[in-house]
Amino acid sequence: LGSGMRVLDVATGTGLVAREALTLIGPEGRLVGLDPSPVMLAEARNALGIETVEGYAEAIPLPGDQFDFLSMGYALRHVKDLETTFREYLRVLKPGGTVCILEIQRPENPVHRGVLKFYLRVVVPALARLLLRRPDTARLWEYFWDTIEACVPPATIQKSLEAAGFTEVRSALILGMFREYQARKPARNVP
Repeated sequence: LGSGMRVLDVATGTGLVAREALTLIGPEGRLVGLDPSPVMLAEARNALGIETVEGYAEAIPLPGDQFDFLSMGYALRHVKDLETTFREYLRVLKPGGTVCILEIQRPENPVHRGVLKFYLRVVVPALARLLLRRPDTARLWEYFWDTIEACVPPATIQKSLEAAGFTEVRSALILGMFREYQARKPARNVP
């Protein structure tokens, strides 16, 4: 990801990943945020001044072959069909373009898993109830753990990227629970 690139940030939310991408692509670059929530898109647009498009990862309402880089931060566990989603990613990327997906996975170590589960299902909801006095926020954090616990295994994600047509598929695990997946759309053969 570098200066002047065209980036699509899928599930942009309030723009946390997009904000970092903007610093790397600079004013010569173009960043589009995609999200199904008009409220989230308004937040990202107001905070970052980026172009936004309402839509889902499984059916991106944009023409093909136009982005150098596609990012998705911590939302893959919310898509319904990985292969459909990844075929859409492949379609909108330019030949040679890169996809980078950040996700939280359930820690394999049972002690780490227990600590994280307790923190997200008990500590954070209790703090939300106490400090924010909003039970809906507490329920959201409980749901957050449920989505982590139900995450698709990394091997399945990598196989789905390959099945969709991506090459150079790889992943890295950070701190036992943060996973980064990267893959590349094949460059067209030049005769």
